[in-house]
Amino acid sequence: MQKRFTYMKERIVDISISENKSIRDILRKIDKGALGVALLVEPETNFFKGIITDGDVRRALLQGLDLDSPVSQIVRPKSITASIDIPTEEISKLFGEAVGVIPLLDSNNRVVELAFFDTRVYLPISEPNLGAQELKYVGECILTGWVSSAGKFVTQFEQMFSDFCGTQFGISSSSGTTALHLALVALGIGPGDEVIVPSFSFISTANAVVYTGATPVFIDSEITTWNMNPREVENAITKKTKAIIPVHIYGHPADMSPIIEIAEKYDLTIIEDAAEAHGALYKGQKTGSLGHMAIFSFYGNKTITTGEGGMVVTDNKELADKIRILRDHGMDPGKRYSHSVLGYNYRLTNIQAALGVAQMERIDQIVDQKCTNAAIYGKELSSIPGITLPPNAEWAKNIYWLYSILVDEKEFGISVAELGKRLEIKSIETRPLFPPIHQQPIYDTKQHLPVCERLSKTGISLPSSANINKDEINRIAWEIKNIQKKK
Repeated sequence: MQKRFTYMKERIVDISISENKSIRDILRKIDKGALGVALLVEPETNFFKGIITDGDVRRALLQGLDLDSPVSQIVRPKSITASIDIPTEEISKLFGEAVGVIPLLDSNNRVVELAFFDTRVYLPISEPNLGAQELKYVGECILTGWVSSAGKFVTQFEQMFSDFCGTQFGISSSSGTTALHLALVALGIGPGDEVIVPSFSFISTANAVVYTGATPVFIDSEITTWNMNPREVENAITKKTKAIIPVHIYGHPADMSPIIEIAEKYDLTIIEDAAEAHGALYKGQKTGSLGHMAIFSFYGNKTITTGEGGMVVTDNKELADKIRILRDHGMDPGKRYSHSVLGYNYRLTNIQAALGVAQMERIDQIVDQKCTNAAIYGKELSSIPGITLPPNAEWAKNIYWLYSILVDEKEFGISVAELGKRLEIKSIETRPLFPPIHQQPIYDTKQHLPVCERLSKTGISLPSSANINKDEINRIAWEIKNIQKKK
């Protein structure tokens, strides 16, 4: 795995010292810098001579030197350095168990930056928001022995989540992908059928269609919301079309009213892919309650998590009953080991559901925090030339699963890929936006869908966990502003 590091140019003067100083002096420098090292430089030229660590000093004192001994008498290993022009990927390879600080030198052998490895400064793209209640409920599963797919937390989680969405039924599953597969199979979709999906989505949206033997038909997005373009839905309908899967991408709802009108006109089923949109609103109504069915994901990077897991929500009892049978090997619920249909082992465990119950107890708090963080991001980034903030239509509540922006290379000064690399060396993780599914090697339909292709090429997601705080967001924004100025 690539090592994480940041630059700390501001520490160079604080920790630089000449070899003719005493060990006492160098200890002051090490203490002042708080990095555990000092830089040896020539007095007049500031040419770099080497690194001395607090460990080198301790060993020297144990071997008989005293605090007034000159620094030049300290025995030290050869220092690892790099050119300031070396690619960041190469710098990351230089870190090791005994190498935590790497001086970056200019052509005159002077230290101009410090590459500093410290996991404490690393900001991940996402991380789960877990606490004591999650531990308590999981511990209860372990202590009582209810660790498999039977147990009270499974039904409790299903009820809590369906209530949250405003639907009558919730059926949990092992992942968001299996939830979508179950929904499609319950509708009887199979070989010869077509399902309309947006190309701008994670690939599982299309894969679940293919699992049934049906064909995904890809359409473009609208630039205003990044979601399925309703105007293109009707053009994609054929006699083989059976369903539409709007994806509420990155936490922003799709424009559902025109999609619903089209579905009613052609007697098509709508399955919302709300894997990234827990708690998002369309015209005041929760995502998950807008179509005939909806699926959610509870993967570790989602708004709430069960580690892995998914859910189908619906108001249709017949479909809910079918899905429950299909997820449990097709077993007749009234007759054990009697299987009248081909089913799957797509069940959620009680341990996973225990996590889900604890998460549901504070889902509103988590969603509110993500929205608050998005507002801070927006305030800090809105004035930067070349950056387009994520959509938030008047009729929608975006819950900002990932806070994603678009970068205009000409106006911003560098490409989105280069921005990601420069943030990475500052220990800020980013992610490119999803590549269009129609261009994935497994599909490669040769279509030209300009909006989703543009989104993919110019988009980047920033750290988006509910755990991130205002100071960390300000740090990310400051780094982006600084990068834009330097270009």
